[in-house]
Amino acid sequence: MNLTGGRGARRGVLIAGIVTVASLLAAACGQETTGQLQTAGDIAGLPVTHFESGLKPNAPKPDLTVENASNTEADQLATAAIADVSAYWAQELPQHFGEEFEPVAKLLSYDPNEPEIEVCGATTADAAMNAFYCPPEDLVAWDRGLLLPLLRERFGPMAIVTVLGHEFGHAIQFRLGDKAGIDESTSTIVKEQQADCFTGSYFRWIAENRSEYFSVSTSEGLNQVLASMFFIRDDAGQSASEQGAHGTAFDRTYAFQLGFEQGAKECAGINQQNVDERITEEAFHSDDIGSGDIAIDENSIDLLQRSLDQAFSGAGVDAPQIVDEGGTCGDGSGTPPATYCEDNNTVSIDLEELAVIGQPVDREAEFQGTESAGGLGDFAAFSEIASRYTQGIQKGVGASLDNSNAGLRTSCLVGAWAGVIKDEGNNPLVLSSGDLDEAIAELLQPRSLLSADVKGRPVASGFARVESLRLGYFDGSSACTQNYG
Repeated sequence: MNLTGGRGARRGVLIAGIVTVASLLAAACGQETTGQLQTAGDIAGLPVTHFESGLKPNAPKPDLTVENASNTEADQLATAAIADVSAYWAQELPQHFGEEFEPVAKLLSYDPNEPEIEVCGATTADAAMNAFYCPPEDLVAWDRGLLLPLLRERFGPMAIVTVLGHEFGHAIQFRLGDKAGIDESTSTIVKEQQADCFTGSYFRWIAENRSEYFSVSTSEGLNQVLASMFFIRDDAGQSASEQGAHGTAFDRTYAFQLGFEQGAKECAGINQQNVDERITEEAFHSDDIGSGDIAIDENSIDLLQRSLDQAFSGAGVDAPQIVDEGGTCGDGSGTPPATYCEDNNTVSIDLEELAVIGQPVDREAEFQGTESAGGLGDFAAFSEIASRYTQGIQKGVGASLDNSNAGLRTSCLVGAWAGVIKDEGNNPLVLSSGDLDEAIAELLQPRSLLSADVKGRPVASGFARVESLRLGYFDGSSACTQNYG
């Protein structure tokens, strides 16, 4: 985050929607599982499911030729992923685009630590920790030595399917051409957003149990998929206009969820105009302090209090006061490091613990899969506090605080606050590049407070958590009430 730098125009306080919560009945809480709240309703029209995601026990052996393939688990998963996504597009292209599917001409597996192979104008050593589609050769290639094992270890087998589904999406762009609005002048960010969207549409097909090879649950399975997409985000401070830009985690998960919810035909409509309207990837502003991170201390907490008070001033209720009292209420109950205490309308915080969470992300350690001395970033810490603050606002207008709708409404309202302070010249705090990704990082934590009810129970579905934050960010607080009661 950044201190107010006078950028942009005022977008208004959070009034619409919040003041009408009292007149609505909150939806009943679903079944609780291991300290989590079942997502109310469904996941984009599909039931909430819980099972181990991955290769089906009875999956057929792919009839594919892969150059330089090994017998490793990484290659087995990758080859099955290519066979599976090919089957998806063999159905999708004729049905929705009037095109017959043509398999890619070449598949290549490589280990960058082995003797170099010339591919697509470079060598496999140059392509370490990578997977890619090469249009001139109509080739999909992947690093089985470093990248795929890391993804498998960190996020499970469906992370490999995610990455190769994305690369195959580029092959589909090449085949569709004008029908996908893609030509030589198309920017990288548009191509990448469309490929992420195509990946989401493919995963919808898997989630509907139409795949011969893979199964994915709409709870833990999709959580792992979104976590892998978060992992391969661009660094904070990169501009979407740069060659090679892939998008922030916020942008990439948006595109994936668009495809999952609305299908490949909608993905083909992604273009420069609608990407520019919503993309969040931008370079750091010249007045950003510390590459967008400020210390979580008494001074910044005071700024946060003022920022939230200003944003929610239209709710017509007494604003909760943020107090450093250890993150629990007077009776010892709570959800540390931040707790909404209903008895005295305060948000009790553990400033020391939040300061650790607010440390800048150690991207190098994250990418290497090693222990990091860094945290999740300042906005992750601020968001946890803001989530408890918004529960005070919700209580003031008569909303329920102890079910799954309360968890989703909470993260949605935090998103709405983030939308208000984007380029908000009059607010004490302003979003910086990468802040929304820090919120995504918090949302994908098993113990996420951002999407938790007053008792600290997070909504089980990471897909629903991320979607609720995004809904508030783009559509404001009224959408939080309309969708989550």
